[in-house]
Amino acid sequence: MKTLTKAEEQIMQTIWKLDKAFLREIIDELPNPKPHQNTVATILKILIEKEFVGVTVFGRTHQYYPLVSKDVYSKGSFKSLVKGYFDGSFSNAVSFMVKENNLSIEELELLLKQLKKNK
Repeated sequence: MKTLTKAEEQIMQTIWKLDKAFLREIIDELPNPKPHQNTVATILKILIEKEFVGVTVFGRTHQYYPLVSKDVYSKGSFKSLVKGYFDGSFSNAVSFMVKENNLSIEELELLLKQLKKNK
C-alpha cells in the first residue's frame, strides 16, 4: 500500500470522519490555521492519483469520498511500522510499549483476552 504524507493523512482523516465531503466541508473541518483552498485541492488531487480518494462531479463542484477505509490503512501503516522499527516482530513492538510505559499490565491482559477470543 502506498504511504501518505502527514498533510495527506490529515486530509484523509477528515474524509474518513465525514464519509463524503465537498472541498469547503473538508477545509471547515481542519484545525486552525486553515490551509489555503488551493493547497487542500492539490492534496485531494494527489490522493485521487494515489487511489485513496474518489470523486463525484456535480457541475463545477466535486464531492470526495474514501476509496481506502481507515481500518485498511491503519493495518498497513502498523505493519509497516513494525517491519521498519521492530524487525517485523509484533512481540518486540509490544515489549517496547510495555518498557516505555505506554501499555499497562491491565491493557496487556485485555489484549491477551482479545487475542484468545479471536482464535
